[in-house]
Amino acid sequence: MTEVLKTAHFSTVRAWVDGWVISRNAPKPVREPWGLRVDVGLPGHVSRHIVAAPTPGILRHLTTTLTTPGTWLKLCAPADAVVPLLPTPWALKDREFMMTAPLPRTAPPEAPPGYTLAVTTRAGVTAARLLTAAGEVAARGQFAVAGRAAVVDQVETAAQHRRRGLGTVIMRTLSSAAASMGARTGILVATAEGQALYETLGWTLHTPMTAVVLAP
Repeated sequence: MTEVLKTAHFSTVRAWVDGWVISRNAPKPVREPWGLRVDVGLPGHVSRHIVAAPTPGILRHLTTTLTTPGTWLKLCAPADAVVPLLPTPWALKDREFMMTAPLPRTAPPEAPPGYTLAVTTRAGVTAARLLTAAGEVAARGQFAVAGRAAVVDQVETAAQHRRRGLGTVIMRTLSSAAASMGARTGILVATAEGQALYETLGWTLHTPMTAVVLAP
């Protein structure tokens, strides 16, 4: 990896972490020799260590010195490169994918028939929700701005409202709102299922992500 690409990669990962802590109301990240640490402080999610360039040495160090159950590692590497190096107490989670997209200024989309679109901003977090006539949340998502990037988070559609294009409306709403606030790049971490949707909307893979957690 050239120095220019390496710098861009680390900047993207750092922006994602900075936006994630705002979105989740978590403490600011702390620099570590191997990357960043966020002391989340939740049951089952005590802390997370984000490593933009994991090596076998770094992975061995983390998995042998971190002993608190509920500690997570977020590694910018494919699972097949991580699994052979994991000691038994560490559990592999579902595959994830860090993705990015340009955020040109566009008009926000209209809500589909039968739904109302609500957009609110509070404490640096902008949330978009599609509501039914009964006021139920059919789909939602949010973002936080970190520098020139908008970190999209917690995008979901209720089971009974899926396959109606609601996720697309939420994503386009968030992208439009983020661009209007000065963000020029979107960053998110997707599941394998979410990756398919985001690709249709112009998002591209930045790096595969592997999440592991120290089980009780």
